[in-house]
Amino acid sequence: MGVLDRLVLSDAAWERMASLIIGRPDQKGSTRSDNRLFVEGMLWIARTGAPWRDLPEAFGDWNSTFRRFSRWSGKGVWQRISERMSDDPDCEYLIVGSTIIRAHQHAAGAKKGGV
Repeated sequence: MGVLDRLVLSDAAWERMASLIIGRPDQKGSTRSDNRLFVEGMLWIARTGAPWRDLPEAFGDWNSTFRRFSRWSGKGVWQRISERMSDDPDCEYLIVGSTIIRAHQHAAGAKKGGV
């Protein structure tokens, strides 16, 4: 079972958010054919809390994916998606707060300055 066998975005949820993304075929400028896979990659990062470098290759190059995530953030795409999807109880995984992200047990209590 690979990472693409565990995708979480339903067709109905994708249809609700697809019009909010940038780089659609109906827009001028560059278009992306993998917008849904990109959003799935962002959901994978949000669910796992993994660092960007651990993004599975199935979702694309981690650095390109991070830069694209950052551009979408700056243009308010994630905010619009969050607002559109917040009334859907099946999309609770789209909202990630610091209260559910835990630091590794070794991340606290170390003396400053290293060994």
